[in-house]
Amino acid sequence: MKEHGVERIMSDVTKFLEKNPIQYLATVGLDGKPKVRPFMFILEREGKLYFSTSNQKPLYKEIKNLPFVEIVTASPEFVWFRFNGKVEFSDDIEIKKAIIEKSEIVKAQYQTAENPNLEALYITGKATIADFSGEPPKEYNI
Repeated sequence: MKEHGVERIMSDVTKFLEKNPIQYLATVGLDGKPKVRPFMFILEREGKLYFSTSNQKPLYKEIKNLPFVEIVTASPEFVWFRFNGKVEFSDDIEIKKAIIEKSEIVKAQYQTAENPNLEALYITGKATIADFSGEPPKEYNI
């Protein structure tokens, strides 16, 4: 990341997500109704925030049907993170290996990066970190 400020942006966002490891992901269900579930940020690579899921879960089908989602989490100090955008799936085996190495939870479920059910995904869109301080929210294009 050579662009001025991009490393700092990703560092700010990544640190916040690592300190607040449970996020909530909202999708539109196949029935057209909102669905929200706990989700977990795993890693950042080259300016992309990676998550994972199984291609056997309803979530996968929902995202394939309508790839726009929103993630939210908050810290105990009432600082919150919102990220909405479009999901892209990655077949990059090196990313899947990094996900397995980084997350014990994912490793326990899938064992190896070659597991055909493991899906790596990232989101491109707009992220915001805000609080009740009265200061303007920090906005990031990711």
